[in-house]
Amino acid sequence: MSDANVRIPEEAKDRLAAIAAAEGLSLRAYLARLAETLLTPAERAERAEKALAALKEWNGYAPTAAEERDLDSELDRRLAQVAGR
Repeated sequence: MSDANVRIPEEAKDRLAAIAAAEGLSLRAYLARLAETLLTPAERAERAEKALAALKEWNGYAPTAAEERDLDSELDRRLAQVAGR
């Protein structure tokens, strides 16, 4: 296993270390676990494709590109509303 140096703001490091400690982990172990659980953009796209295929097979759901954009816009609007933007 190789080590890597990552430069982040001290506040971010302290926050991550506190989160790790609360879970009984070292910062190194926490970051390794985090890296294993997060998806890359390609992995997210692959899962989205599989989900759409499953929905289409299950109930015929097959939105057009325009419908997907509208739904994405609506989701963004609602998330921004909840976040108080």
